[in-house]
Amino acid sequence: MTSHGPVKPDEAKVDVAERGANGQTSNRRLFMQLQAFGGCSDAKALAAALERSRIEAALYADLQDPRGVGVLTFAEDPALLATRVREVLAAEPFADLDLKPALAMIGRSYSTGFEPDLEDWLLNRPRRTVLNPAWPWAVWYPLRRTGAFAKLTPQEQGAILREHGTIGRAYGDADLAHDVRLACHGLDAHDNDFLIGLVGKELQPISHLVQAMRKTVQTSEYIASLGPFFVGHAVWQSPIR
Repeated sequence: MTSHGPVKPDEAKVDVAERGANGQTSNRRLFMQLQAFGGCSDAKALAAALERSRIEAALYADLQDPRGVGVLTFAEDPALLATRVREVLAAEPFADLDLKPALAMIGRSYSTGFEPDLEDWLLNRPRRTVLNPAWPWAVWYPLRRTGAFAKLTPQEQGAILREHGTIGRAYGDADLAHDVRLACHGLDAHDNDFLIGLVGKELQPISHLVQAMRKTVQTSEYIASLGPFFVGHAVWQSPIR
């Protein structure tokens, strides 16, 4: 039997840091969770409860359900979602609502290695995007890539992602739709890879962006599943901190 010797310490080290441009690194990130409910007759009472709680959140009226709402909460420490946020959503007036587990979504901010301001990208940009009162419309959905994408070379993956990113930036530059991209590997019940939030001042451009993305190589060839989709209009948003 051939022995390869003990594993060296540097070979066993696992690095989970986010990386940006010019050697930036960070172990901070934002966890964002969407919970959907039915049976709401008074969204104002929900908004008041969220405001009293002082948790960061956005409350949406569900476009598909006249008595439905969605609550987007977020925190740097995911334990807050399992403690304080859980307490708020389990108490009145949320306790009387009907939870919709099929529309529950969660993800964490991540970097691609090219961000000029890494911590702003990870922590502040997602907050600014979802809490901007000028962008009340929101479409949230998870997606899962096929295993074939993971087998591509980094160069092939990069070309596919650049095509996708170029389209998204064009809509953002025109103030038509703005995105929040989150990773959710191992975090949701359906083993999705990413959670996407698209927000804007009008709904049609967001739908148009989703349509435009259908033609990309990533969506047409390497997406195993998309959705479910939650479409909402902001009833209340906490102030940007």
